[in-house]
Amino acid sequence: MPARLKVFLPGEKTALIVTAAIIGLLAGLVIIVFRGTVALVHEQIFVRGHELLRINEGGWRRLLLPLLPMSGMLLLIPLSLLFPGKVNGYGFTKFLRKVNLEDGVIKAENIFIKIAATALTIGTGNSAGVEGPIAQIGGALGSQVGQRLRVSSSRMKVYVAAGCAAGVAGMFNAPLAGVFFAAEIILLGTYEMSSFSALVIASAMSTVVSRAWFGAAPAFPIPPYQIVNPVAELPLYTVMAVLVGAAAVLHIRFFYWLRDRFAELPLHGQLKPILGAFLVGCIGILFPQVMGDGYHFIEQVLTDKDTVLWTLAALVVLKSVATAITLGSGGAGGVFAPSLFIGAMIGGSFGSIAHTLLPHQTASPGAYATVGIGAFLAAVTHAPMTAIFLLFEMTGNYAIIVPAMLTAILGTVVAEKLHSDSIDTVDFTREGIDIHNGLEVAVLKAIKVGRAISEEVNFVTETANINQLLNLFAMTGDSFYFPVVNHAGRMVGMVSMQDVRTILHDEDLRCCHLVGGICSRDVIALTPDDNLFDAIQLFDFKGLEEIPVVESMDDKWVVGMLRRRDALALYNREVLRRGIREKAEEIRILCSSAQEGR
Repeated sequence: MPARLKVFLPGEKTALIVTAAIIGLLAGLVIIVFRGTVALVHEQIFVRGHELLRINEGGWRRLLLPLLPMSGMLLLIPLSLLFPGKVNGYGFTKFLRKVNLEDGVIKAENIFIKIAATALTIGTGNSAGVEGPIAQIGGALGSQVGQRLRVSSSRMKVYVAAGCAAGVAGMFNAPLAGVFFAAEIILLGTYEMSSFSALVIASAMSTVVSRAWFGAAPAFPIPPYQIVNPVAELPLYTVMAVLVGAAAVLHIRFFYWLRDRFAELPLHGQLKPILGAFLVGCIGILFPQVMGDGYHFIEQVLTDKDTVLWTLAALVVLKSVATAITLGSGGAGGVFAPSLFIGAMIGGSFGSIAHTLLPHQTASPGAYATVGIGAFLAAVTHAPMTAIFLLFEMTGNYAIIVPAMLTAILGTVVAEKLHSDSIDTVDFTREGIDIHNGLEVAVLKAIKVGRAISEEVNFVTETANINQLLNLFAMTGDSFYFPVVNHAGRMVGMVSMQDVRTILHDEDLRCCHLVGGICSRDVIALTPDDNLFDAIQLFDFKGLEEIPVVESMDDKWVVGMLRRRDALALYNREVLRRGIREKAEEIRILCSSAQEGR
């Protein structure tokens, strides 16, 4: 391409912003399709099903209600058979893995899968939310754009996050919440200004499209609540924040406990979602508020139309149970909407008690329910900024921003103290991965000790004398630690030069003392299946340079020695290999662009 024409080409930052705008535009259009699909399924199956079965007439016909969510799970079977492993359950953890620990490449089919599976789950009355799926749909759009432009994996991550921001922004009509959702949850709070600008542009474009189609009204229009008496109410909001944090931890633990129980259930995988739908339908017979996303009932509580204390308190538990059943059994959906619902019920319950005890010093229960929305979402996701801005933009009420900030931050702190994981990171912790530590730690945890050990090990028997040990030290030169083995060849201890220094200058003692009498019996050991992250921590914590590697902790047959320098060298090679692959990818993209320019 002639040099004089290159000045008209957009720079890298401009190209990023233009691409982010395209991603936001596409996300806004997909949101229209997504919401329309969910509404269509809800109308054709749930609403018409009520009319066909005459469930609204009451009596014994209410017992037919479980047939509606079960029908949705029956229709989900062909989709799950066609795309095994991509349809059932809460899939946001897998999505975070793709973005933060892998290359961010997401297939286009995921857009269709999430739209169809989520619509069949929520549209038929099962308890879940659309926000997690729309974030994944937006992320898949961003990934597809990145793949078409053949960008590097680091830039791909930015495009995926921009798509997620656009999805949440357009779905909630909340551009700021979309930005912070992507920054706090998708990018785990680690981002540069260039990537932040991409999130802002994508969120803005998606919101423009969404508002043009659906209107600019907030998701939950509520009366203009405000603090009645700060001296009395701010301490009450503080107490509520503590309760919300504890409730969030219980919700997270129960969610994964029930998912594990469904996994252990001796039932065909395609039948578990149907069983879950049946159980949710049974709960819905007495408490229909738990079915679907629950937005309609949230609006009632926020406007003080239904603040019966015992009903709100019961719905806190039942919505948590229904959501865990739906997603744990294999239904598709997210946890945002259920979190908003539970937060509103907790806030409404607390507000009912507070307003009863202090009627002239406190706002109505609807104000506490509004604040509870943001507080519980923050505590469950460990993303307080997302929750604060989401609450503000969804309600359009600035008057309660101070208690919203207070409860969101305190609720998150309490939840983190009681349970270090958010609802999205539990699976990573179970695998021994701290996703917040980034790719470097993930690399260390992915490398097994067996890849770094030296199999040339010099042993010394516990019956050898000190002179024989000194000869071994002299012959090896660079080794300062030796495994001590018994007559069966199993390790019973470790010996080092430090152990023999007190008798080094006494010939008689060197001949009389045996290695077994001076060696350390309390030995730190690793197995080949341990990872380098744990090994490096042991090196640093214990101040060691070498650690014996045994076949297993039950059978201490020494298979090698792991040296600190070997572990670090392998880590550096792995990081270099990944860096070279990344650089080669960028060079390939530049060369390809140059060829196209000719």
